[in-house]
This record gives sequence, C-alpha cells and structure tokens, in this order.
Amino acid sequence: MPTPDFNLLITLDVLLAEGSVAAAARRLGLSPSAMSRALARLRQTTGDPLLVRAGRGLVPTPRALELRQRVSQLVDDVQEVLRPQVELDPKQLARTFTVRTGEGFVETFGPNLIARVSSEAPGVQLRFVPKPDKDSGPLRDASVDLETGVVSKTMGPEIRTQGLFRDRFIGVVRTGHKLSQSKITAARYAAAQHIAISRRGLNRGPVDEALEPLGLERNIVTMVAGFSTALALARKSDLIATVPELNTEGLRAGMHSFPLPFPPPEVTVSLLWHPRMDADPAHRWLRKSVREVCTEQLTAPAD
Repeated sequence: MPTPDFNLLITLDVLLAEGSVAAAARRLGLSPSAMSRALARLRQTTGDPLLVRAGRGLVPTPRALELRQRVSQLVDDVQEVLRPQVELDPKQLARTFTVRTGEGFVETFGPNLIARVSSEAPGVQLRFVPKPDKDSGPLRDASVDLETGVVSKTMGPEIRTQGLFRDRFIGVVRTGHKLSQSKITAARYAAAQHIAISRRGLNRGPVDEALEPLGLERNIVTMVAGFSTALALARKSDLIATVPELNTEGLRAGMHSFPLPFPPPEVTVSLLWHPRMDADPAHRWLRKSVREVCTEQLTAPAD
C-alpha cells in the first residue's frame, strides 16, 4: 500500500470549508489548476467525487459531509503536534513525577525541593521511590522520570546525566564512642569495627582502596545494603559507618561525624534521565528545580 500524502488532508479540509476550487486555491496560495489537480487526486484516493456541480457552485457529497468534521479535527491535531511548544507555566501544570533516589537525598534535599515545587507548581506531586540498584530500566521504560546517584559503568549508554555536587566520605559513630573522644589516626580508624555498605555484597569499596596505600585494612564485622541502615546500626552500637557527607546530613543528626584521617574518597552525585524527556518543558523545569535547590542549600551560609 502506497504511503498516503497527508498534505491532501489540508487540501480537503480547505475545499470542504470553502465549497469552491477558486476560493480554496486563494486560501492555500495555489493556482486554480493546481487546486483542480489536487481535487482529482482526492477523488481518486477516497473513491468519491466529494464536491459535485450544482448550478454555478459545488456541493459536498454525503461522503464529504461525513468526512468534514473528522478531517477538520485531524488537521487541528496535526497542527497542534507540529506547533512549537509554548513557554511552560508551572502554575498550570498538573502532573506527578516519580523520582528514584536514596533515603539520604530525600532526607537532605527533599523538604526544600517539595517546598519549592509546591510554591511554583501547586498541581505537581513528587513521588519518591527507593533505589535498590543502578539498573537503567526504570528510566528507559518511563516508570521513573528522574533519578539521582553516582554514575556507574553499568548505566545504559543513552542515559543523560548532569552533575549536582561533589561529596566526600566521612566516618560516623554514636555519641560517646571512644573515637569521638580522642585523635583519630588511620591505624585507629582501620582497627575499629566497621560496617561495609554495598548493594552488591562487595567487601571492598572506595574507602578500602584509599587505605590500601597505607598498608591498612578495615576490620569489617557486618555488611548492609544502604547508608540509612548503616547509620541506624552505628547509632546503637560501637560500629563505624563510613558514608557520603552531604547525602546523609539528615540521617546523621545526633551522631558524631569526623573527617577521615587519610585522603577521603569523593563521588559526584548526578541527575539521570532518559533522552526522550530532554525537550519536555515540564521535565526541564523539574531538573532545573532540583539543581537549584541543591546549589542553594549547599551554598547557604551556616546558621
């Protein structure tokens, strides 16, 4: 079957509206002969005369009357699809965005982000969902709109990323822990009891790699999958949780945090999204909101 010429829809719409070949030609900027040829093609394509002579004018056939409203709607829909997007008005936006991120990010940046979104776009709802892995599938299948995290080698090659901030690892213990009461050396840190944090069950991570040149190895006694679980354990025990500083600010409240006594590993926390959302005005507004909330919060003077 040959590919239909969709330009004929516009021609048919104008012909049916004007009821005259000459008037339709003037409206479309065509010559009367070109419009007559277009009408002939329409008659051949639809298998119906569409407009027939009645005295000095043309009148639509029953098939033309049947098509008139449908064709007009189709032309309007096509023009709407191809029309450049107007500038977004967030206050008119009604949408739910699903953001996949860690608990630490929600604890630290969630309140300010929610406040900003509620102020600028009261019809928008943010739905935060946990991030059990680094699989790009949820972004790809559109079950997730936006994600935050550290870019990994396993991420889909098409996923777009934009850095939000740099974060460094620190040590965290309960208040009153012996490491909170005296100078911490790399040797004392390594010899203490540690919580390893790995979603994939790995015993070694960036902290262990940073200790290796010093000839030291952490005394790991347990392993968990996330920062919040590690901090909950450290709060109730003599274990050390080594976590990113900025991304766990809210989770560490009431605990003793200390800089690592060796060059700390650093990570870049990024925004991640699928390229099909690149040009979507609402999605662009959300990405901008997340970036600005993180920047404003991290650069605000301390109380």
